[in-house]
Amino acid sequence: MSSSNSHHQHGRDSSSTVTVATFLVALGIIYGDIGTSPLYVLKAVIGLERISEEVVLGGLSLIFWTLTSLTTVKYVWLILQADNKGEGGIFSLFALTRRQARWLIFPAIIGGSALLADGIITPPISVSSAVEGLRIIYPEIPTVPIVLVIITALFSVQHFGTSAVGKSFGPVMFVWFTMLSCLGFAQLVDDFSVLRAINPMYGFQLLFKHEHGFWVLGAIFLCTTGAEALYSDLGHCGRHNIRFSWAFVKLALLLNYFGQGAWLLKQVGTPLEDRNPFFAIMPSWFLMFGIAIATGAAIIASQALISGSFTLVAEAIRLYFFPKSRIVYPTEVKGQIYVPVLNLMLLLGCVGVVLYFRESSNMEAAYGLSITITMLMTTILFSFYLRLRRISPLLIWLFLSFYLPIEFAFLVSNLSKFMHGGYVTLFIGGALFAAMWIWNQATRLKRRYTEYVALSDHLDALEDLSKDPTIPKFSTHLVYLTGAPVSEMIESKIIYSIFRKRPKKADVYWFIHVDVVDDPYTTEYEVVTLVPGKVIRIDFSLGFRLEPRINVLFRQVLDELSKNHEVDILSRYDSLRKNNIPGDFRFIVLEKSLATENNLPLYERTIMWGYSLLKRFALSEERGFGLDTSSVMTEKVPLVISAPRTYALKRVYPESEEF
Repeated sequence: MSSSNSHHQHGRDSSSTVTVATFLVALGIIYGDIGTSPLYVLKAVIGLERISEEVVLGGLSLIFWTLTSLTTVKYVWLILQADNKGEGGIFSLFALTRRQARWLIFPAIIGGSALLADGIITPPISVSSAVEGLRIIYPEIPTVPIVLVIITALFSVQHFGTSAVGKSFGPVMFVWFTMLSCLGFAQLVDDFSVLRAINPMYGFQLLFKHEHGFWVLGAIFLCTTGAEALYSDLGHCGRHNIRFSWAFVKLALLLNYFGQGAWLLKQVGTPLEDRNPFFAIMPSWFLMFGIAIATGAAIIASQALISGSFTLVAEAIRLYFFPKSRIVYPTEVKGQIYVPVLNLMLLLGCVGVVLYFRESSNMEAAYGLSITITMLMTTILFSFYLRLRRISPLLIWLFLSFYLPIEFAFLVSNLSKFMHGGYVTLFIGGALFAAMWIWNQATRLKRRYTEYVALSDHLDALEDLSKDPTIPKFSTHLVYLTGAPVSEMIESKIIYSIFRKRPKKADVYWFIHVDVVDDPYTTEYEVVTLVPGKVIRIDFSLGFRLEPRINVLFRQVLDELSKNHEVDILSRYDSLRKNNIPGDFRFIVLEKSLATENNLPLYERTIMWGYSLLKRFALSEERGFGLDTSSVMTEKVPLVISAPRTYALKRVYPESEEF
């Protein structure tokens, strides 16, 4: 076996030392979503009611303990431990745990689709909240066109990659968090009594004694919606770096929240109306600077989310959760990808959200519902990871009994948002779940019903075909992509294609198998020589975060085999061989389509119908595997899943004519 670029070189070192540069990178990449939450959280907590001390102190208490228990303890301390060779995120966690139980595919797909769906509302709410600050200076200014211009511009530059812009993200976010701290502290100096809200009793009193206290949780949850991003971006920044930078970020957030709280306590008895506590605590001379910095932070929050969505969908494609889509690598920066179809979907979704809700206060009502579902799914998957690590069952049950009720309470309180726009994200999430589920189940069905035969039974026939002078040569090297998991087997359809559809005479037959493994950056291959110089199989083991560029990988393997004199890749035509010209290669891709004679159960028929619908929007097999389309031939083969019905046929002979 040979291994090129071992995954140990690729995996990020999650224990790397923290430097100023890595600290700034973490600020720029990870904390956009959670870092911009002070723009709207306390405004959403107060809502349309008159400002009261009970709601202000209770809200601050719940914010403090939510950031501590959910973000700090669950995500920063516990879940960051579950790294897959340095990579994080719900699909990385699924890749680690999927062998524990087959049904874990449910929480993985539900969590992934909910995360993508809620992402459509994050850029609009962040950018709208920041831009709406302009109304303090220009009360009549129309904010919707400005928000649409910013969001459209952001999506239109994605195909360039974000490495150049990304270098400025860290310093901008450092300025943002420093501003949050200073603004909050300036208010706290006037009234340190607001710090009594750290006492959890204020939170309990709001939840259980206030008339609408429990439903405030839906607004409180907005302070931790970016926690899932901490885990998803583990591979970019490393565990220690995230933990170190989170201490700075959490302090800045809490100072700002308590500063807003101190200002709100001075307004007790009055309605908040159109005022936003975040902008209200700014000195008037600083407003334009503050709005500009807030808008910059909101754009960075949106960018982080878009990049995260690209990564999530790329992983879903590798894990057979999502139709194959075109993936572009705009720069040499590792992990930086661009998915054109997803970029367009997100842009249309964000523009639709802005036009539908128009105001950030309306978006608050819909925001957070889907992400609670993702957090619940992450909790379930993490409990199986703890089991995998042989953690005491008692500790696992303690973890579940603490976090499941909290997250379920957040989910129930967020369900109150359903009629206020939450149905938008749930509808999108439901559509994404259906697409992922159908694609995954159809892939499994196709594998289950694919018929395999022993390759050894056909090796002599392949040699005979290769030497038969009566059949014109189809290609010097003929390459088939095979899904057969072991080298001794081959799909019966491939044998049918070689011998019966049209005899395909070649000098060398290659069979290539790609196995997507749980390790994110594995690049290994194994060569099995079935007939020396005639029939060769190559098995690639590729990490689920890597693109299967078969053309490039196959060429590398050929070079190595040629150097080792294991195979002769020169042309077999005398005139070409004399000039050391390599032989021609033809790739055959078998595209399976559902046969008309299938008699499937209703569920499987629905799955395959949905699959054929999704396939129209997916990349072709050859483009999905990164093959050079000029040397690829696609053959459609029927996928007969159930035995076709037979008829009782009776032969009738014509009566003999009398002369």
